[in-house]
Amino acid sequence: MAHTLSRRIFGGALLLLALPLAPVAAAAGFLVTASVTTSVPVFALAGLASSALVGWLLGRAGFALFGAGRRAAVLFAGGLTVAVAVLAAATLFRPMPTSAAVPVPPGVGFWKLPTGSRIAYVHVPAVGMARPTPVIFLHGGPGTPAEGIPAGGRELAADGFEVYSYDQLGAGRSTRLRDITGYTVARQVADLDAIRRTLGADRIVIVGQSWGGSLAAQYLAAHSRHVAKAVFTSPGALWGHKYPGSTAGEPWSRLTPAQQARLEKLNSTPRMLAASLLLDVNPGAAHALVGDREVDHWMHEVALTGKDSASCQGAPPAAAHHNPQGFYSNQILREDFERIPDPRPNLRAAHVPSLVLRGECDFIKPAVTDEYRRTLPDSQLVTVKGAGHAISRGRPRLYTALLRAFLLGRPLPATTA
Repeated sequence: MAHTLSRRIFGGALLLLALPLAPVAAAAGFLVTASVTTSVPVFALAGLASSALVGWLLGRAGFALFGAGRRAAVLFAGGLTVAVAVLAAATLFRPMPTSAAVPVPPGVGFWKLPTGSRIAYVHVPAVGMARPTPVIFLHGGPGTPAEGIPAGGRELAADGFEVYSYDQLGAGRSTRLRDITGYTVARQVADLDAIRRTLGADRIVIVGQSWGGSLAAQYLAAHSRHVAKAVFTSPGALWGHKYPGSTAGEPWSRLTPAQQARLEKLNSTPRMLAASLLLDVNPGAAHALVGDREVDHWMHEVALTGKDSASCQGAPPAAAHHNPQGFYSNQILREDFERIPDPRPNLRAAHVPSLVLRGECDFIKPAVTDEYRRTLPDSQLVTVKGAGHAISRGRPRLYTALLRAFLLGRPLPATTA
């Protein structure tokens, strides 16, 4: 009697063990198969097959201890697999929201570059006789474009500069790549040089904000003879390998409790967790499972959550816009930025007049910004009082005055008032 009871207890334990092990096996089979294929049906079926196998093996052993036949094990494994499939359909395979299609605003044009990129841009023509060096604004992120002409752009056009701002590859209204591993720093640099050639300019002026500053430095390292002047506004790391991940500084510690809770909810979305895991295993599988429209909308919601965390305390809320974010360009470019060669040797030899701007409330570490001043031989660093990461938002008039004075060769205005 005792022996029969022990067998049944052990059999029941095996059946109970199958309940948590089946989804774990499904996840393992899903990830292992996704590492070698981008076919969603294939790695989804592999996950279910792994779940069924665990259910069958443990069910067979458990029901045998109860004296039941194989049919019970088959039914148990089938029911368990159906439960895992329903759970996956309700979480992992349930599409996330996407942004409604927004008409392209007036004034947005497109360049079809020889690199294969279709790049969205806006342009303000020069007033009067155009200067030979157009001004090109580079947005941050990677993958977080602005909307319209940046602050100071129209004033520079009035000074005779042709002014352009564009959505980098994989962001905004520009090309999304089918093979997301093509989002590289080298491709971004090649796009910018192709834009220069499309404009017919021998030299350009670059104004880079945040990640745009990092990209401007990469372009300067590769093509310094084609840069007349450079402005680095709250630039990110000069070299990603030195400051991996968020070690250069991040704004998320400044969120309110409500914003932090919202961010945690967004980060715990099952499909986003799966996409993040797959990016480490097989980026193509991540892109196949969760498409651009879903992840770009998710990134937009994250940006809205933290849009005011980069400003000085007490600053008015930043205005939102609907130019799409670029999740995969953000993720892949960040990784590539940490693998590329050190640009500093080339930059030390780049004798290009450069202005480095830092807001006193910037979340980027001062040492990160100061490295630009120490590396670029013809540079000066200016700290702007009362401004955060987006200096043009915190002190728009002063920011515009700094841009104009530097590009026109005039004395810079005081920034401490």
